[in-house]
Amino acid sequence: MKAAFLPDRGVVKVSGEDARNFLNGLVTTDVTPLQPGLGRFGALLTPQGKITTDFLITEASEGHGGDFLIDAPRVLAQNLADKLGFYKLRAKVAVENISDSMGVLAAWDGEPAMKPDLAFADPRHQELGWRILVPEDLTQKVADLIGADLVDGEAYEAHRIALGIPRGGLDFMYSDAFPHETNMDRLHGVDFDKGCYVGQEVVSRMQHRGTARTRIVRVTLEDFSPETGVAVLGGDKQVGTMGSTAGGHGLALVRVDRVADALDAGLALTAGGLAIRLTDLNDVRVPPKQTIA
Repeated sequence: MKAAFLPDRGVVKVSGEDARNFLNGLVTTDVTPLQPGLGRFGALLTPQGKITTDFLITEASEGHGGDFLIDAPRVLAQNLADKLGFYKLRAKVAVENISDSMGVLAAWDGEPAMKPDLAFADPRHQELGWRILVPEDLTQKVADLIGADLVDGEAYEAHRIALGIPRGGLDFMYSDAFPHETNMDRLHGVDFDKGCYVGQEVVSRMQHRGTARTRIVRVTLEDFSPETGVAVLGGDKQVGTMGSTAGGHGLALVRVDRVADALDAGLALTAGGLAIRLTDLNDVRVPPKQTIA
């Protein structure tokens, strides 16, 4: 088993007697069934339905305060805390960015020898493994407890990319992408049966009308890795933008209809002058499936 401390992740704590209902009325995932040892994937959206922050969330045990802990991009943690604070109004809720004292350890390629407090299976994909919320100075101790070899964050990044899991800021831009475009509907990040939340009307409309024409797809790199942000071309026409890459695998944000047309016409896909190919043709040919978190 491998484990890596993720320096790009932070933690936001939401506490108070109204915390569960407060969060459930704001975010894309259903917070109602959360309990210690269980995690959810979700996002806080703009009223127009675009992602401001995506995150993983769990509930701490009573021994750890019984609060809700949000594993979010560290650069956005304070902004997320501020946005949640803006929405709380008279709710009995406290929001705090605790990223200076609490971080995130990812563990994969096996089952932990024991499950520490504040550990939960990553709900996005079974092979992503586990998330453990822990102070950075306890990283080695926790890795030893779970029976994992401690590796650097780049190893986890390669694992994430190979599984086709997008990362905000690299594979899509925050405040510029809808949940469907980042595959949140396929990664158990949107509950289509829960009640209202910020941006819910737009997301539901995209789901029921099937209007998500842009998607993040997996690509296989033929030679060298294109730079993040370069245009993906089908022949001589742009069909998307390259995202993160590692070890022969990559992600790209593409117009699925334009990629399908290019492939049907026998045109090669390139990015930055380098050949790429779709890892799975179904990523652009199969209609999105509804997934309920």
